[in-house]
Amino acid sequence: MQPIQQQLIDIQDAVSQVLDFAKTAGATAAEASMSKVQGISVTARMQGVETVEFTNDGGLGIAVYVGQQKGSASTSDLSPEALKLTVEKAVAIAKHTENDICNGLADADLMASEIVDCDLYHPVELDTEQALSLALETEKAALEVSDKITNSDGATYNANIGCRVYGNSHGFLAGYPSSRYALSCVMIATDGDDMQRDYAYGINRQADLLPNSQAIGIEAANNALNRLNARKVQTGKYPVVFDRTIASSLFGHLVSAISGGSLYRKSSFLLDSINTQILPEWLTIQETPHLSSALASSPFDHEGVATIERDIVLDGVLQTYLLTSYSARKMGLTTTGHAGGIHNWQVSSTHATQADLLSQMGTGILVTELMGQGVNGVTGDYSRGAAGYWVENGVIQYPIHEFTLASNLKEMLANIQGIAADTEVRGSVHTGSILLDEMQVGGE
Repeated sequence: MQPIQQQLIDIQDAVSQVLDFAKTAGATAAEASMSKVQGISVTARMQGVETVEFTNDGGLGIAVYVGQQKGSASTSDLSPEALKLTVEKAVAIAKHTENDICNGLADADLMASEIVDCDLYHPVELDTEQALSLALETEKAALEVSDKITNSDGATYNANIGCRVYGNSHGFLAGYPSSRYALSCVMIATDGDDMQRDYAYGINRQADLLPNSQAIGIEAANNALNRLNARKVQTGKYPVVFDRTIASSLFGHLVSAISGGSLYRKSSFLLDSINTQILPEWLTIQETPHLSSALASSPFDHEGVATIERDIVLDGVLQTYLLTSYSARKMGLTTTGHAGGIHNWQVSSTHATQADLLSQMGTGILVTELMGQGVNGVTGDYSRGAAGYWVENGVIQYPIHEFTLASNLKEMLANIQGIAADTEVRGSVHTGSILLDEMQVGGE
């Protein structure tokens, strides 16, 4: 494997070359980015090797502006001839596109002047034997939990190591390396005619901080076993707790609703909601883009704009939209550094544990799985299939399945009753389990 610093230098040279070519070809502005990733993925199923895959991917993309006309092209060939041809194609495309006054680079004074080290790079050797050993150990631990664990959809180890570089004609050119490792297991439990599938996984920037392989296997097996002999629930209105593993999806809908693309197209249920109460007064969401080794950390966004800590929601009041330079211009605002997504949302909590939420809920439903895409981003209407557990007097009684949850996202967000501190950090939204006061449940 080529040393990462040399990879960064080579990629920066390629990005710098295409920016120079763009200027020569008649572009008034240009930006280019390239990611290069080397990885391995090994899957074991029923204690045999199912797949072994190596990846060595990389491609350079460039966007050029001729005035306020935009053209884009990409290439995986980094020879000077190929880079020059790619730029020429992009310029030719730009000359045939519509003039859009919102096109262009992000403002020069918003570029990251200091590339913060977010501690994202922790390389290990991409060792096939070690990867296979981890996958086999994980699945073996799961298979040994119970004779009711009758089948497996496999255990998989993934490792990806690489770097990303972005540059533009403002003179900005920067990049950073990163790593990501994951270990997962999917098991099938059987009891008579009933078969249930469930999973467990770990993901981290640092391979040695992944959960123990046996622990992941045992968790996957127990999750599947716990779903056996599920019952159906009576149709009605019930309080609901979203388990921490799916709770981030609720805030994911908030991300979409306050993103510039939805707002300027007027396709959001939270239009004109800046500085208004959208969540309970006790709830705060802070964005921490430079959190050490976190999965969604980044020193700058996909337009080179510096990422900064900011309050997204303070005391329940929406403080900011999520804007790229294009959507910001559409709305007469300034980009917030969210080209490419959000960066480590930290959601406040009210309860120490999920058990405390269940105790407050009393009788209701703990949801552990959501299915389908029945969410209307324009109206906020929410309807999804679900599975989970029936709860009485704050205690889980038995698994339930084949029911639907329905409400409106605006009401769901405003009526959150509590959030546990069992924070899920395997994603860009860090939140614990969420208690909602009431949802319409469709069952028997």
